[in-house]
Amino acid sequence: MEEPHEEKQLNLDEFVVGSLPTVIYIPNFISDSEQAELLHHINQVPALRWKSLKNRRLQNWGGVVHEKGLLPQELPPWLQKITHRICQQTGLFPSAINHVLINEYLPHQGIMPHQDGPAYFPVVAIISLMSPLVIDFTPHQRLRDPNLDEVITKESEANEKNDGQKDCSLLLMPCSMVIFKDQAYSDYLHGIQDSELHSLDKVINIAKCPNFKQTNSSPEELELCGIEQNNVYKRTNTRVSLTCRLVLKVHKNLFKF
Repeated sequence: MEEPHEEKQLNLDEFVVGSLPTVIYIPNFISDSEQAELLHHINQVPALRWKSLKNRRLQNWGGVVHEKGLLPQELPPWLQKITHRICQQTGLFPSAINHVLINEYLPHQGIMPHQDGPAYFPVVAIISLMSPLVIDFTPHQRLRDPNLDEVITKESEANEKNDGQKDCSLLLMPCSMVIFKDQAYSDYLHGIQDSELHSLDKVINIAKCPNFKQTNSSPEELELCGIEQNNVYKRTNTRVSLTCRLVLKVHKNLFKF
């Protein structure tokens, strides 16, 4: 594999959105052709690479994450290319990203509010492909289970608001990247509603989504639901995401599939 070229670092201050420290939204982080290339690789993998869950299916790349760290598997070149770019352009990761989850969401599918587990360095970068949707950030009281790689909270606790903390949402457009760290990582849950209809009432980055009106539902579609177009987005297509993270503790025994 040829050596990746150096990428120019972005001024991330220009992409910070909202008042929650720290959420960064970068529209058009990748081009349409790069999106098509990623989707080509994602769809070309053997069927056994997909793991079907109750509300979505996913591909796991980079190895097995558990409470003691990462049993590593080398990322394929097409993922190394994009993770190297993320590291170079953001400067937020102390070493190379070594774990990527690829999630596929049908229009009615989402993921329950959760927090990434302690095995990960506290920065998450998510690239969105194909179709828009809304991701929600909700303040919470943390529950930690050392046997899980994600921290899940009860719905009642997810709805509790700490002093001065408010929930908010982001609209994730195709080819964009969202990064969250600091308080957004440590004190908030993030999740996607299991619904075709996503409210835009608390979205904090609409101004950075100039192409949204072109992909939004028609007034006729929303009128059938009794909902005003400006407040709700109706999902009609599949969305794919790449969740890119760094596991700091890596076991030495490298294995390949």
